[in-house]
Amino acid sequence: MSRVTPTQIPIPIPFRQPKDIECWGHRGASAHLPENTLASFRAAIKEGCDGIESDVHATSDGVTLMFHDPTLDRTTTGKGLIKNQPWKGVIEHVRTTKEPIQPIPLFEELIALLMEPENRHVTLNIDCKMQNDPEKLFVSGRKYPNHSTLLSPRLILGLWHPLFIPPSMKYLPNCTRYHIGFSLPIIREYFWNHCSGFSLAFSALMNSTGQAFLNECREKGKEVTVWTVNHELEMKTAIGWGVKAVLTDRVGKFVELKNEASLFTYMSY
Repeated sequence: MSRVTPTQIPIPIPFRQPKDIECWGHRGASAHLPENTLASFRAAIKEGCDGIESDVHATSDGVTLMFHDPTLDRTTTGKGLIKNQPWKGVIEHVRTTKEPIQPIPLFEELIALLMEPENRHVTLNIDCKMQNDPEKLFVSGRKYPNHSTLLSPRLILGLWHPLFIPPSMKYLPNCTRYHIGFSLPIIREYFWNHCSGFSLAFSALMNSTGQAFLNECREKGKEVTVWTVNHELEMKTAIGWGVKAVLTDRVGKFVELKNEASLFTYMSY
């Protein structure tokens, strides 16, 4: 029989009280500012978020952008697929249609924001969109070796597809890996052994199966975050689940409700 080492024994994660549940700004403070922009990220931090969730896409000339859609059309003055266009001379001139008008930020600009002394407590959850080439995407992330102790522990690679697991482990082994998705069977088959956490749609945890999965994750030392929670009743429900973090467009409102729940819990003792 093989001997189990201490590092192989899962450490249970306790049920979190409201004060310990983190608020992650979904695309920043996107309820009232252009999503995935530096203005939105800064506002989310100012409103009290513990983390930023944002998406990445690479341009044809290898520049990594903070942007949700594979195309520019929905939220900007640009048109067409990001991967087919260069940053230089083209996408660098694109602006948001929602005011205040903003440029599309580069990944390195968001990193610079997080490296400002007052922001070094903020986690970055990177939603690695499946339209990217995982090899190229994760190789580009190796350009920040001087920030290994201050940055890498705060980076979470959000993986939708199993093909992203090997290159993420190869090129960015010091970054935490979460699976992003809806399906508990997919988690068990492809991601359970390779990810330390799971970012799940709110609806996936609403039934008894979802709650049993959440309890199992606690027992086995796996983190759970939930997205995208914008209604107050759902915020209160998610707080009651005791998860690691809640992703929301309404950072200020979630922080307010969390503080209220923390005060109520404190007064109950």
